[in-house]
Amino acid sequence: MSTNVSKQKREDLLNKIKEIRTFISTAPQDENTGNLLSYLSDLEKDVNGKKYGLVFEEHREEIDEVLDTHTPVLTEDADLFIDNGGQMNFLIEGDNLASLQLLEKTHKGKIDLIYIDPPYNTGAKDFVYDDAFIDTTDGFNHSKWLSFMKQRLTLSKRLLAPYGTIFMSIDDNEFSQLKLLCDEVFGANNCVGTILWKKKTNGNNMGWLPPVHDYILCYSKEIEKIYDLGFEVSEEDILKNYSNPDNDPRGPWTTTDLSANHKGPYFPVTNPKTGDVYYPPDGRYWVFNEQEIQRRIADGRIIFGKSGTARPVQRVFVKDRKFSKRKAESWWDNHGMNADATQELKDIFGIAKVFTHPKPTQLIKDIVTMSCSKTATILDFFAGSGTTGHAVMKLNAEDGGNRRFILCTNNENNICRDVTYGRIKRVIDKEGYAASLKYYKVDYIPISDRMYYEYADELLTHIRELVELENGVNFTGNAEIAIVLTEEELADFMANIEAYGKCRKLYMGHDLLPDEEQEQSLADHGIEVNIIPDYYYRDLQEV
Repeated sequence: MSTNVSKQKREDLLNKIKEIRTFISTAPQDENTGNLLSYLSDLEKDVNGKKYGLVFEEHREEIDEVLDTHTPVLTEDADLFIDNGGQMNFLIEGDNLASLQLLEKTHKGKIDLIYIDPPYNTGAKDFVYDDAFIDTTDGFNHSKWLSFMKQRLTLSKRLLAPYGTIFMSIDDNEFSQLKLLCDEVFGANNCVGTILWKKKTNGNNMGWLPPVHDYILCYSKEIEKIYDLGFEVSEEDILKNYSNPDNDPRGPWTTTDLSANHKGPYFPVTNPKTGDVYYPPDGRYWVFNEQEIQRRIADGRIIFGKSGTARPVQRVFVKDRKFSKRKAESWWDNHGMNADATQELKDIFGIAKVFTHPKPTQLIKDIVTMSCSKTATILDFFAGSGTTGHAVMKLNAEDGGNRRFILCTNNENNICRDVTYGRIKRVIDKEGYAASLKYYKVDYIPISDRMYYEYADELLTHIRELVELENGVNFTGNAEIAIVLTEEELADFMANIEAYGKCRKLYMGHDLLPDEEQEQSLADHGIEVNIIPDYYYRDLQEV
């Protein structure tokens, strides 16, 4: 009989706390005894806390301190705007925790797919925490990484649509910790699976078992609602597995098992030509009842092997094929490699070693292809070299899709400006992709020790960026759409005959109340009015 040692220790501690509480309760009561009883209640809560799962020392980052006293806003760098038609995409420069908080205002429950390639925390200067590299001598290296990731994954879950999925690249250093963390954040039941991606052909004799793969963990928001994961299969690929050796008028066919491992019909099946009798293999059952099997033997949909003397199998015709997708599997050895990614960057920038450990576009294309529709919104908040943006544009060009991407990254060593943005601009120019891009920077407005009305006007100057981000539009130089946030702006807009006559859609502040004459004029001009949501900064008004 097993003994739960941890439970016994817990109960022992709780009994000791109970004895201490009894003793304090019988002593003369004053402020100190009241505090001690309160402390004991806190201890009880800790002892009765989490019994299973990932336990680590939680840490606060400098960005947490900033966000306690400031609210993040977006400011566009208009000089970096890329206008080349197609979908409007976005690149956000700044701490991704702040970027995710902003995206929660504009994209809560709207993101179809998130792909991230976070720092692997190898100790080799790949993970920066509060402007310092974390190495293996830091006793809290795992805890800091987990604290860092937990905040961002918690926010990313809120961004996912109910059918959305998140894919996370990682290696052995943090794989087990990340798996437990994701079980906690997304729920173990929402784990879709783990892909083993072969990233190189050999490990250069590194370690006892040279690693040639990474992991790609996949979780869902609500697993029963996720997109049918798989790859489109062409008619040519399908026909490779079918033939018609007996010229069956129903066309090419193949065979599949007549038995399954779930409980079902179990009875003898007799070959009408030879008299041989067959039962399902041990532990298996027929997939049809006896009447249906006899019907299918009669019309040739169940045969006894191509020789007519083997075990019964189903004959399946290509014309009856219902599925146009091939299921994605967990072993990926033909989805691009590190060397491909390095060569891609060299081809784009004309120099080697632009970025350390980039991912190949083929890998991200395959993840996008298998996991979401052709109109999906894809987020990467560890954008790095910009592979996700490149992959989305390339895929749209290949299959006519209308996917859009949102990339977030800091600008350490000018990575956002020079590498992420530089790559997107270069491939649009070189390949002629029909895609546009807005470049935003995260700024901060101080809010501590200030009343809302003291900084409300500052927030209003950053509403335009949020409206553009949420709706995938561009106000700059665009005569067909306009934005007004105050009564004065509305009056000025309607007085500008030229602009007013060209406008087709107007985004209007939620607290604006056009008078009857203005409403009638907007209707007469056929201008669609979209009310800007009040939730962008509503949380601050309630503080």
